[in-house]
Amino acid sequence: MPTVLDDSLLDDAARLAEADSAGLLRAAAMAGAQVRAAAELAAEMGLADRLDVGRPRALVLIDRPGVSRTLTRLLAALLTPSCPVPVVVAEVVPSWIGALDVVFAHTDDPGDRELAASLERAARFGASVVLSAPAEGPVAAAVAGKGLLLAPRIPVPPELAFPRGLAAGLLTANALGLLVSDVQELADQLDLEAEKDYLARESFANPAKALALRVADRVPLLWGLDPVAVAVGEHAAHAFAAHAATVCDVEDYRQALARPALRRAALSSGAERDIFADPDDPSGDIPTRVLLLSVRTGPATDAARFQAEDLLPGAEVIAPAEEIEADEIVRAAVLALRFELAAVYLGLAAGSIGGAGRFAPATA
Repeated sequence: MPTVLDDSLLDDAARLAEADSAGLLRAAAMAGAQVRAAAELAAEMGLADRLDVGRPRALVLIDRPGVSRTLTRLLAALLTPSCPVPVVVAEVVPSWIGALDVVFAHTDDPGDRELAASLERAARFGASVVLSAPAEGPVAAAVAGKGLLLAPRIPVPPELAFPRGLAAGLLTANALGLLVSDVQELADQLDLEAEKDYLARESFANPAKALALRVADRVPLLWGLDPVAVAVGEHAAHAFAAHAATVCDVEDYRQALARPALRRAALSSGAERDIFADPDDPSGDIPTRVLLLSVRTGPATDAARFQAEDLLPGAEVIAPAEEIEADEIVRAAVLALRFELAAVYLGLAAGSIGGAGRFAPATA
């Protein structure tokens, strides 16, 4: 169901700060700090030197519940077009794992025993293991002395640990020579996005607040124009569910348009809603908001955008390339952060989050 919110809250900084007693907005704004902390730890551990083992046979990305699932899929989408080795996404380490393979995993559940057993087996068979996880518990113990553990230095809730996990995965791919990413530039751009989305900035000048307002009274249809955008959409859906109890549809736009009923609902999404309509009336149209996400640039993406806008005249396109000059890795991460902050704003205004937090707010 669409989320009904107190939109006046979004432009009242004092009330927002009071409602955000868990410090979620500040924690989300620490995305750049999470990336820097991961890079500093990787440098201290000599990640690049310890992974300088030549080209691996395969890179295995372990897909666990939480932001691990969305960040591994984003990493896979970023790697796939030009990666010289197979990229495998799996919930557990495959049975064929061996000494020529590299395994990367992120989790914020230190007691995930299935993951612990899987990583222990990977290390036993000689695979190189990089783990982004808390320093205590069965998962960390599984790789102690046998793998590289990148533990968190910036305390944030698990739902907001996406930047740390993404940075750890990018640093791993960098060390293996599979991807070229400037994590310092990534951190700087995330800081700039957090500044744009600061709680004291009014909604007309705040991209995250504006995004929250756009989807507040609708079911968000997050349709990607490229594989990286679809992966970002999956993270956005996770964030909206985690913070605002909002359900989203995420799909490649061509697959999305292959579903007639939802396509009809999308085509009518630009119409104004009847304020007297009964929201519980099953005969009424589903109020939707189509957001076409575009991260990549180039002729293929331009053609997809032209076709999608022609077929969905009421859709809104969100393309970070129109706002910032950066590579697709940075654009994807910035858009993911904007959705995270939008989800937190939406959750605060709708009352689905708030109250005592479950973590110690990070200090500058």
